[in-house]
Amino acid sequence: MEKLRRNLEQTGTVKTVEKLEHHTTWKIGGPASLFYIPQTIESLKIGMSFIKEAGADWFVVGRGSNLLVSDYGFEGVAIQLSERMTPLSINGSEVTAGGGYPLIKLATILSRQGLGGLEFAGGIPGTAGGAVFMNAGAHGAEISDVLVKARILYPDGTVEWKEKDELAFSYRTSALQKDKGICIEAQLSLRIVDRETIKADLQKKKDYRRKTQPWNFPCCGSVFRNPLPDFAGGLIEACGLKGFTIGGAQVSTMHANFIVNRDRASCCDVLNLIRHVKETVCREKGIQLETEVEIIGDPRCS
Repeated sequence: MEKLRRNLEQTGTVKTVEKLEHHTTWKIGGPASLFYIPQTIESLKIGMSFIKEAGADWFVVGRGSNLLVSDYGFEGVAIQLSERMTPLSINGSEVTAGGGYPLIKLATILSRQGLGGLEFAGGIPGTAGGAVFMNAGAHGAEISDVLVKARILYPDGTVEWKEKDELAFSYRTSALQKDKGICIEAQLSLRIVDRETIKADLQKKKDYRRKTQPWNFPCCGSVFRNPLPDFAGGLIEACGLKGFTIGGAQVSTMHANFIVNRDRASCCDVLNLIRHVKETVCREKGIQLETEVEIIGDPRCS
């Protein structure tokens, strides 16, 4: 790792033994061997070649939502894309944002410009790149509704612009999850609308999320994918699991599809709670829930 650290320092900022609890919305996670913030897209391409040469494991942190990191950390490179790596470009109704650009900030800026179509993302604590990776959505809309194309960096170092249809979007999934591609830029096509109308709509959606979702405790957002036409939260609540607790992790009393870190929860607390919820819903409702959560590192749970 020492040689890799020195190489990566040529292309960006590198921290050693950086606790990932400081970079995840669940506030859970041990240290990464290396925490890497590339300066530019070209820097990232060079950095990925160093990582590949070293044979090191890696993952992209983003804003840290939908990530559950082992308390023992991650033996590899955690990559964080800076929002300054690619400047935001607005040309009429066409918008290009870097993969590290915060989604909430992007939705807010665009609403002030009178550009509609991204209001659903006003309460999603992720990045533009992460939204493309998992086809993030809310309020009946998702990022693939407004995406034109995305610039993808693949693990072998190749960079390609991919049209929306090439990314195989479906509910909370994209081809990038299989290909391990990193979305470094996203081009969106929005619609020009009245600024006051869209600002009011964005605020309405933000207010709704605040009233219905437990942002007063660390959480990752929705834990389970909705098994449409059913909703995971409704199924979990119907099984009487609201407030069910294991260790420091609890099924939210406000919204049952959220697991909150009530009191220094460990990764295993959350995983054991997820397992209990899945087993209970399967037994009582005959439905197998799937998570939206990416597990990083070896949890070593009993």
